[in-house]
Amino acid sequence: MMKRLLSVLVIVALTPVANAAEKIPRLSNGKPDFSGIWQTTSAADYDLEPHSARIDAPPGPGVVEGNVIPYLPEALQQKQQNFAARDTDDPRLKCWTLGTPRGIYYPEPFQILQRATDVTVVFQFGQSVRTIFTNGTLHPKVTDNEFYLGDSRGHWEGDTLVVDVTDFNEDTWLDRAGNFHSAKLHVVERWKFLDAHTIEYHATLEDPEVFARPWTLSVILHRHREKNFQLIENYCFTRDFDKYYPVPAKE
Repeated sequence: MMKRLLSVLVIVALTPVANAAEKIPRLSNGKPDFSGIWQTTSAADYDLEPHSARIDAPPGPGVVEGNVIPYLPEALQQKQQNFAARDTDDPRLKCWTLGTPRGIYYPEPFQILQRATDVTVVFQFGQSVRTIFTNGTLHPKVTDNEFYLGDSRGHWEGDTLVVDVTDFNEDTWLDRAGNFHSAKLHVVERWKFLDAHTIEYHATLEDPEVFARPWTLSVILHRHREKNFQLIENYCFTRDFDKYYPVPAKE
């Protein structure tokens, strides 16, 4: 009798975990399906590191493991210069593509469309599109291309989508506080459901020209479930166009 009772208790204890795993959306091949419209509620884009309130940013606890981005000394000086000029030099003000991973925690929604062979990420900001290949293909061995969003190749580790991202340009920032990278940036992302409407997102960044060692940030992404919610075109480059792209004077 006691053994039967213990068996029942074990089954009951494990049932919620099993049900949670069964409830996350899946593709026909059994892999988790991240399709939907997502957005973070964090203050990560204002500053990845912990920060108090500023005239241009709300306070935030930071999203970096260990709280501090491990800059090399010269790179730290550049970051400080970026911070001082953030009101004019942040690439987002020119409506350039936000980059990876910044586009994920920028405070606007983005949409994921997923198939067995790839994951497409459509960003509301600037309507940029990123493709994560999950068909077993590898990064090109030889390339002179450098992309705002990088070249993304994903694979599955259980129910976690692991994405290796390389081949960046150096024209994006990581946030509004001037945190930056070089073209040597390498990002490894990990996407995992916490439940059917919540994704835990981790990104580990390494860049031998900027950082002393690899470091990791993490944010939580929430599914938009409002009725008729959809992305709205944000072609912000139509604002103040002449300011950033002045028409050359006629000779």
